[in-house]
Amino acid sequence: MDNLYSLTAGELLSLLDKKSVKPEEIIESVYSRAQSVDKKIKGYIHLDKEKALSQAKGLPASGRLRGIPVAIKDNICVEGELTTCASKILRGFKPPYNATIIEKLKSEGAVIFGKTNMDEFAFGSSCENSSYFPTLNPWDTARIPGGSSGGSAAVVSADEAIMAIGSDTGGSIRQPASLCGVVGMKPTYGRVSRYGLIAFASSLDQIGPLTKNVHDAALLLGVIAGFDSKDSTSVNVPVPDYLSYLKNDVKGMKIGIPKEYFVAGMDKEVEAAVKEAIALLKGKGAQIVEVTLPHTEYAVAVYYIIATAEASSNLARFDGVQYGYRCEDPANLLDMYERTREEGFGAEAKRRIILGTYVLSSGYYDAYYLKAQKVRTLIKNDFEQVFKSGCDCILTPTSPTPAFKVGERSSDPLSMYLSDIFTISVNLAGVPALSIPCGYTKGGLPVGMQLIGDFFKEEELFRAAYTYECGTDWHKRSPEL
Repeated sequence: MDNLYSLTAGELLSLLDKKSVKPEEIIESVYSRAQSVDKKIKGYIHLDKEKALSQAKGLPASGRLRGIPVAIKDNICVEGELTTCASKILRGFKPPYNATIIEKLKSEGAVIFGKTNMDEFAFGSSCENSSYFPTLNPWDTARIPGGSSGGSAAVVSADEAIMAIGSDTGGSIRQPASLCGVVGMKPTYGRVSRYGLIAFASSLDQIGPLTKNVHDAALLLGVIAGFDSKDSTSVNVPVPDYLSYLKNDVKGMKIGIPKEYFVAGMDKEVEAAVKEAIALLKGKGAQIVEVTLPHTEYAVAVYYIIATAEASSNLARFDGVQYGYRCEDPANLLDMYERTREEGFGAEAKRRIILGTYVLSSGYYDAYYLKAQKVRTLIKNDFEQVFKSGCDCILTPTSPTPAFKVGERSSDPLSMYLSDIFTISVNLAGVPALSIPCGYTKGGLPVGMQLIGDFFKEEELFRAAYTYECGTDWHKRSPEL
């Protein structure tokens, strides 16, 4: 079969069960597809066919992902493979260990397939901040794919990957999923181990799946979720069988629509598509209620204080001493530190380090960082109140606009930061959320809707998303490349 690359993981596993295909044939098909289209998309930083084929030959006899290639965002450590966070300062770095999720994927027979491009250190909403090259949107290569997991979303959308892993700090899985027309899930904070994820903002980061449909997202999350003693933020709660919740049934499900998410300035076609999705779920028996998340307006300001503060702290370790880039011929130790960081970090990384250092500095800590943490608690309380009122999930747009043009917002950091206005609150609260395709603009650009759930209730999101998917065919559309 020539078109194995176009199938979902569920479809491929069925073929593998029947022995209709071999894992090596899947790898060959997906690699051939990447070779033919990635020059247009630039979703991969690093792709090694021979290494993938050698993995495919030594798979465990059984496994939930046996033979399925999974693309990995470049901020997740894979032993012996380049892992650079798309930054010059980590060029040449090969981790001596695997992230926990890589061990989990391998134990279930997944083939680790390439490293995907991203905004440097996950700083961005467009995948233009990579030190390698910008990734482009498969639906319109003059536009951005979203960020920071833009590479992972783009390769799944373009059928250059069957599944991919991303990370989400303020919307970095969901926003590119929305803009590329794929499914993206940010699990509850603590649901998936962060051991081996190169940290951006440790109290916000979470690893999650990007897939072609809801079934595959549920399958992949089931593999990577679970307690890990190596991660002090990992929570020891049982992982449900997410696939068992994929029923075409939302009767009696209570879905909250927050009035704060349907605001002036939102793209009219995005609003119309999301409202049609709400009507479809209502028609299938869901109870739709208006809810309020009153502190939403403070989310962007709070996020860019907390996230930059944690980033400046986390990025202090990149100094040219033990690994990664080091400047040439430093005059002394201080010169080596200063020039290594000046030359190694890109403009957005420097901007966030400076912002974060400022809000943590003496005299400003209480005024900014401490106050932001207090408002963060209020944002978290907003979500808790909605779920206490009996809502099973909350439905919103994922992004206020479809994909914008390359370069359109790069000279205006604030307008770029506002790209994540509908996704940031979820990370501040720590709750799970999922983006699913819900339509296309007249210009053929994907629109995503976001489902937000209560803590460790990802299965409710899968149930609602799967029911919606059963009533539409948006997820079956592919870009013409």
